Amino acid sequence: MNGVSDTGAATQQRAKTPQAGQPTAVGLGRYGYLVQRWRTRRALLALSDQHLRDIGLSREQAIAEGSKPFWKA
Repeated sequence: MNGVSDTGAATQQRAKTPQAGQPTAVGLGRYGYLVQRWRTRRALLALSDQHLRDIGLSREQAIAEGSKPFWKA
C-alpha cells in the first residue's frame, strides 16, 4: 500500500470514533443506546461496595446514577 491509502484508512477509522455526547454503542441507533444505558445502570446497582470503591464511587453515587430513568443522561 502507498502512503495515501494508509492515510485515508486512518482518517476513516477516526471518523468512526464516537465524539463527546455521542452514543458509545455505535451502530445500534437510539433504541440500542437507551437499552445499553438501562443495562449499565442496572449493573451499577448490582456492584458490591468493594467494586464501587475500585471505580471510585460511593454507594450513594451509584444509587443516584443507577436510579435515573434510562432516557435521562
